[in-house]
Amino acid sequence: MTHVVLVLTPGVHLLDLAGPAQVFSTAAELGRAYRLSYVGDQERVDSAQGLPLSARTEWPPDLGPDDLLVVPGWRCPRRTPGPPFTDQTLARIAAHHAAGGTVASVCSGAQALGEAGLLDGRRCTTHHELQDSLAHRFPRAKVVRDVLFTTDDRVVTSAGIASGIDLSLHLLAARHGPAHAAQVARNMVVYARRNGDEPQASAVLRYRSHLNDTVHRIQDLIDTRFAEPLTLDQLAATADVSPRTLTRLFTRATGGLTPLRYQQTLRLERAEHLIAHGATTETAAHEVGFTDPRMLRRLRSRTAS
Repeated sequence: MTHVVLVLTPGVHLLDLAGPAQVFSTAAELGRAYRLSYVGDQERVDSAQGLPLSARTEWPPDLGPDDLLVVPGWRCPRRTPGPPFTDQTLARIAAHHAAGGTVASVCSGAQALGEAGLLDGRRCTTHHELQDSLAHRFPRAKVVRDVLFTTDDRVVTSAGIASGIDLSLHLLAARHGPAHAAQVARNMVVYARRNGDEPQASAVLRYRSHLNDTVHRIQDLIDTRFAEPLTLDQLAATADVSPRTLTRLFTRATGGLTPLRYQQTLRLERAEHLIAHGATTETAAHEVGFTDPRMLRRLRSRTAS
């Protein structure tokens, strides 16, 4: 069971909170072991939009490295000297990361991560209107501009408001694979999913901005089995259409990719992720289904050029 703890403060933006909460609760409904808790320094938390919320003042006692803390943003952070959290709450956030856990923020929630000492020397982002303030307050942070989210050593930060959904889908893809993240997004009717600056997830997040259910079903299959040999005839039979029809539907929905090119793109991006984490080209090629490492080298060369 993975515990997702959302840390609330007065003035919290509802969508900053609701986006991640919906993603992980949907993942739980689809069979993943997630449990959500809402904590704060006080039991009643008035949102920026006027809706009162309830929070627990006692933190879950059994948080471990697999659990996740999420700090949603709040209204008008620039008018206050710092995040409206107690030192005790900031210390809990820092301690969770020190124990091997992941800490994430949405929008101005990055200010709390900075106050907890988690942004020093790390890449981070926030809402575009708050980036200058974040960089000024935390000069050792590496503020990345114009991206939806960043991840650096289990510190994950996202831009404003709706980007918390993109961040949460990215975390699901990293934990359970792109197919599960795609399933959650489809359940939420979030077809136009957007990628942050992590290229290994971009194909899944970039080529789903359509409403063709036949193509989504084939993408789900390819996402799950991208390392296996999949012929166009097999895919067409799964969709109960002819190979020609499937190719036509797929290229129209994805903006020009054939099913096999889509599979190849998934393989390439997964291989890039493995190589970035220390794998050799030969090992990465084998892991993603290329029988000849030279094919992977050629694809990487084309992408680089």
